[in-house]
Amino acid sequence: MSQLTTICSGDLTATVDSMGAQLMSLTCAGAEYLWQGDPKFWPRRAPVLFPIVGCLKNDEAMSAAGPVHLKRHGLARTNEHEVKEVAADSVTYELRSSEATRELYPYDFCLNMAYSVDGTSLTQSFAVTNTGDVDLPFTLGGHPAFNVPMPGAEGERFDDYALVFAERWSPEVPVIDERGLHDFGRMTRLMEDSRELALTHGLIDRHATLVFHDVPKSRVALVGKRSNHGVELEFPGFDYLGVWTASTESPFIAVEPWHGCASAYDESGRFEDKRSTITLAPGERTELAFTVTPF
Repeated sequence: MSQLTTICSGDLTATVDSMGAQLMSLTCAGAEYLWQGDPKFWPRRAPVLFPIVGCLKNDEAMSAAGPVHLKRHGLARTNEHEVKEVAADSVTYELRSSEATRELYPYDFCLNMAYSVDGTSLTQSFAVTNTGDVDLPFTLGGHPAFNVPMPGAEGERFDDYALVFAERWSPEVPVIDERGLHDFGRMTRLMEDSRELALTHGLIDRHATLVFHDVPKSRVALVGKRSNHGVELEFPGFDYLGVWTASTESPFIAVEPWHGCASAYDESGRFEDKRSTITLAPGERTELAFTVTPF
């Protein structure tokens, strides 16, 4: 049975569900910033993406350990995670490979997800350990979605929001087909030498998902241009950023730090050859984390 755990520090409170180790709520001074999963638009809130980000071609790939059969975003979001540690301001979960996971992903692993709050920011941490006797390949990421309008900005519309980057740049994003596969041979430039990208339902709908690579300083803010309310994400070590919403009427925007992305046309089809794959030797462990700061 899934278990909700609430952690708090200062004005910041977060609630996490052991099913999927998914963030369910993020409030600042009692105001809810996280999308609350209205099934009319999208029933999830902030799923954990592991051991893939996005999709595989036809939901399958061949690996050195055998066939991989994974639906979009992998298996962490659909499994119960064991609660390992709880404190007033933090909680840690663990998901270990099992006979059921090995049928889909033929590797042994331990995934620890930790959430902590410090009064200002939420930190979401990933730790992956190779518990098997062969190399472990994977990608991973977060998928937090945020209410639009933000708290304190109830008069704003979706089109009043923008991504504000740390530096001026000229990002290009790949074409994504109806199956979710990326075509890095066909890129679209979204803006020229600017820090700010205005968001519209139409812009995201045309691209399916905005997939940025090497975001300057690994930092971005989602900001309401009239209210100046929003969230800032810092994601060192994550080389991609996805920005998505479910439909042309959805009142949320997902801002997603990724290490890796969906399968692409120019890849070999071998699981290990996916972009930005992390490979751990037996017994090896790696950690990544990103922060979310409401304002």
